[in-house]
Amino acid sequence: MTLTVGTSAAPAGDAILRRQRIRESAARTYARSFPIVPVRANGMTVEGADGRRYLDCLSGAGTLALGHNHPVVLEAIRRTLDSGAPLHLLDLATAEKDDFTTALFESLPEKFAAKARIHFCGPAGTDAVEATLKLMQTATGRRGALAFTGAYHGMTAGALAVTGNTAVKAPLPSAGEVTRLPYPYAYRCPFGLGGERGAELAAAYTERLLDDPSGGVLPAAAMILEPVQGEGGVVPAPDGWLREMRRITAERGIPLIVDEVQTGVGRTGRMWAVEHSGIEPDAMVLSKAIGGSLPLAVVVYREEYDSWRPGAHTGTFRGNTLAMAAGAATLRHIAANGLAARAETVGARLAARLDGARGRLPVIGDVRGRGLMLGVELVDPAGESDSCGARPANPGLAVRVREACLARGLIVELGGRHDAVLRLLPPLTITDEQADAVLERLCEAVEFAMREPAAAG
Repeated sequence: MTLTVGTSAAPAGDAILRRQRIRESAARTYARSFPIVPVRANGMTVEGADGRRYLDCLSGAGTLALGHNHPVVLEAIRRTLDSGAPLHLLDLATAEKDDFTTALFESLPEKFAAKARIHFCGPAGTDAVEATLKLMQTATGRRGALAFTGAYHGMTAGALAVTGNTAVKAPLPSAGEVTRLPYPYAYRCPFGLGGERGAELAAAYTERLLDDPSGGVLPAAAMILEPVQGEGGVVPAPDGWLREMRRITAERGIPLIVDEVQTGVGRTGRMWAVEHSGIEPDAMVLSKAIGGSLPLAVVVYREEYDSWRPGAHTGTFRGNTLAMAAGAATLRHIAANGLAARAETVGARLAARLDGARGRLPVIGDVRGRGLMLGVELVDPAGESDSCGARPANPGLAVRVREACLARGLIVELGGRHDAVLRLLPPLTITDEQADAVLERLCEAVEFAMREPAAAG
């Protein structure tokens, strides 16, 4: 497949990129991976200042459940603007907030929603994680937390403390006592077993550690986990293991927090990822797609934990009227049009075809995920296998594949333990034709990157 897309920008775009490099902080990330200046976007397609078009498999890190500028979202925003509704009212009651809360509760598992409370946080998921940890500390009178290897929960102090990535944690002081537990990862099992046995051992280890009077673990304020680890490399938790975590925490009076910031709103093939396992958490952390592409973050939790005093957790921008209107429209559109089921179908098709390509593309070590949250782990096929048969991660190849994808008009980002996992987060509105194009461009990029070192030599 020959394409005429690339990464060079028109003169105006070059100037914008140059000013960004001069004026923005060294912490910028996506701007380094994708040196383009988007000027227009529709659905899954992004057009750069250079006139080139790209299929977006990043979707605002999962924020754009309906893709860019979906008519349903734009209509909700325009309707709200035209109504004269106040755009910012802190935590005062508004018709838009009431409607969003109704739409959200209608989308949640029925039993959980029946006795739930909602707290509107600052506009980012990390603030919602902070709020939930504080809530459970207040309710239980405890301070410690149970978290998992590979976890990512945000960049503020408490959220970072329960995050597993040492690269972002190392320069900073500790933000509380956290006990790190093994998360099941079939391809690179922490116990060297993989499969169901590895998940069973992870659950057994957790239970025995918590019950060991000499294990060094104080009673925890909460356990926090992701049903599918996103930044950790798109690692889905087995349903049986999730049910075990629910049993273990319930029997010991430990609140269970499920971080659905990236997995929620139909992404994994259900409206909420907890529905796959059927567990009922004590709290759900929600952000990204719930705002219909605009900033919004909330915590929904069981009413018996509502022990806060007024002002215990606040945020100036927790009253984002436009995000609530866009979010309500998005939730209802996904439910009415069966987009979660569609995500499951298209995601399974993509995963099967990518897995089938491993024979001719031996650098693909593993293909995994759920729904339209997919990960392709790249490896060195000549490297020595570990006890589970996994080859060494190949982050250098992953960078070359990402660049080759961009040159072919495809935006994909990396993640995982060694930044060697290609992460696919296309909008739930992806068409069959677009899915075929993603697959073709991705496989072409992998094949090109496999040959690139020899060509460069």
